[in-house]
Amino acid sequence: MIMNNDIEVLIIDDDQDVLESYQQLLEMSGYKVQAITDPTLATSLLHRNWPGVVVTDMYMPGLSGMELLEHIQGLDPDLPVIMITGHGDIPMAVDAVKRGALDFLQKPLQPKELLALLDKHLPVRKEKIDMRTAMNQSASEVLLGESPLIVKIREKITQIALTTKDVLVEGESGTGRHTVTKLLHQQSTLNKGPFVVTQGKSITCTADLQRAMISARSGTLSLNQPQEMPIETQQWLCRFLLEQERQNKKEVRVLAITGANPEALVEQETLLPELFYFLSQVRFQMPPLRQRVCDITPLFKYFLKQSCQKLHKSLPSIDKAYINTLNRHEWTGNVLELKNVAELYAIGIVKLTGQDRTKPLEHMSSPLDDLVDSYEKQVIEDALYLFAGRINDVSNYLQIPRKKLYLRMKKHSLDKAEYKARG
Repeated sequence: MIMNNDIEVLIIDDDQDVLESYQQLLEMSGYKVQAITDPTLATSLLHRNWPGVVVTDMYMPGLSGMELLEHIQGLDPDLPVIMITGHGDIPMAVDAVKRGALDFLQKPLQPKELLALLDKHLPVRKEKIDMRTAMNQSASEVLLGESPLIVKIREKITQIALTTKDVLVEGESGTGRHTVTKLLHQQSTLNKGPFVVTQGKSITCTADLQRAMISARSGTLSLNQPQEMPIETQQWLCRFLLEQERQNKKEVRVLAITGANPEALVEQETLLPELFYFLSQVRFQMPPLRQRVCDITPLFKYFLKQSCQKLHKSLPSIDKAYINTLNRHEWTGNVLELKNVAELYAIGIVKLTGQDRTKPLEHMSSPLDDLVDSYEKQVIEDALYLFAGRINDVSNYLQIPRKKLYLRMKKHSLDKAEYKARG
């Protein structure tokens, strides 16, 4: 059984007569209600982004209200729950509120009190779910893929983004670590503040980090490889984070980026255990591409389409054998490597085939020499467009020395200045 998102209130009480009276009251007041007597069914009717409010009795056979609250908290800590309790159970109801319940009402239930709580909190819940949906859509546009691992990452971003907690983002290069830090900042309450990116290796003394912190004040500091900072600077950062925690005032949010095994850095004594503790209270473990094989083909096609649109080219066909090659590849460079391979494919360079090659010509419409010259010009011109005239990049990706590249550009009357990005 799946909860309908149109349902605004789920009422749970093992007394059928009481349940029907609650339901009648709320439906007469215009609410869409679902009522059940068995509390063990509740979690199967709910999901994390259900936009309603749960109203439940405290004492029920099979599952108590407190136990049900714990299960609901596991689905979504922000899902609003109103507890209904007897007069003598106020201490337990107060404890329920401490554990995450929205509020409690005493029996006999006063209709005005219940309706007032629903009128107040239901719009807040719906607004929060709308915000989550928008945030998840935004994350889907830049953190691509539909594998369970990447979907879970996007869901976690929507959970954490609206907090100001410091975060550790770990994983191999090219897995999207920097994308996650940008999303966490953009979707946070600090998004009006600065987003400062710094490298641990560029922090040679504590004063360098202090300057970065001043620049990031009221915003976010993205700190790449904190273990590369001097130990005394790491110690200063620990004290800074501790002081923020004590004062319960977030001056700067720190999002740290490390490799896939930050615990090893602690063991190697390059990352202070205290700093690891502060940063790892919230962790994002970015999966390598080889663990999300189902995303490889759609990602490749997405990047290929992007490149072709940029180059004003039609989409080339892709052999099934080549798709199989993509899926078998190790992808040590992860999504970034896949993106580069797709961009090269768009300009006619096929990699990962054991030996890089260009795609075969389909028609011999001109003499071979003319075809070779024309194709060479096209490949160089496409690469110049793709890399905005950056000769080093073009040279590296076409695997040709700069001097030879310039000679061939001269041969085809190609000027790099014509391909540079214009503001």
